[in-house]
Amino acid sequence: MRYLVVLIVSFMTIIGVVHNATAQSPDNSKQKRTLTLTGTGEVKSKPDMAIIQLGVVRQAKTARSAVHANNKAMAQVIDTVLSAGVAEKDVQTSGFSVQPRYTHYPRIKSQPQRPPEITGYSVTNNLAVIIRDLEIVGEVLDAVVSAGSNRIDNISFSIQNPKPLRDEARRKAVTDAIDKAKLYAQAAGITLGPIMSISEQGGFSPPQPVYRQAMAAKAYAAEAVPIAQGEQKLSMSVHIVWQIK
Repeated sequence: MRYLVVLIVSFMTIIGVVHNATAQSPDNSKQKRTLTLTGTGEVKSKPDMAIIQLGVVRQAKTARSAVHANNKAMAQVIDTVLSAGVAEKDVQTSGFSVQPRYTHYPRIKSQPQRPPEITGYSVTNNLAVIIRDLEIVGEVLDAVVSAGSNRIDNISFSIQNPKPLRDEARRKAVTDAIDKAKLYAQAAGITLGPIMSISEQGGFSPPQPVYRQAMAAKAYAAEAVPIAQGEQKLSMSVHIVWQIK
C-alpha cells in the first residue's frame, strides 16, 4: 500500500509539470505578424573636390644617380603644385620605390645560359594631391607634367561634405519604404501597426563622368588638360519592419 501511494504521488507530480509547461509555451497563433520592406533614396550632385595620383619616374645606371634625379624632379613638381594654390596638407607622398633594371641575354647553343645582369635602376616617387578648386584641375595636370611628372595614375572626384546629401538620401529612402508599405497593405487588405525596427545601408557610388565638348574646348584654349567632372551619386537603403494589426 505504501508503494502504491508513492507511485500515485509521482504520477500526479509529472502531470503537474506537463500542465505548467503547456501553460507557459507560447501560442503560435498569437505571434505578431510583420511586414518588412526596403526603401531606397538617391541624390546626385556635382563633385567639389578632385584627388590626383601622380608620380615621377627616373632611371640611371646607379641607384644613387636615379634617386638624385628623381628627388630633383619631384621637388619641382611639389613646388608647382603648391604654387597653383594647393594647400600643403593636401599634398602627400603615397609611394616610393627603387627597382633594379635587368638586361636579359639570349641563349646561345652549346653554351651555358648567361644570367641576367643589372644595368641600371629605376626610382618611382608617387604623390597624392587633393584639389579643392575644380577650376584649376586641368591647369595643375598640365603644370606638373611640364615640371617633370611623367606618371599620372588616376584622378577621381568626391564631395568634401557629403553629410547633407546623405541625410537627404535617408529621408527619400524612408519615404520610399513607407509608400511601398501603404501600397502592400492596401493590396493585401491589412492594417499597418507601429514600426518595430529600422536599419540602413548605403554609401557613395562610383562617379558617373559626363564629358562636355564646351568644357574640353575651353580647357584646350587655356592649354590645360580637359577634365570631365561628371556627377557624384549617393544612395541609401533602409529596411523597415511594421507590425500588422
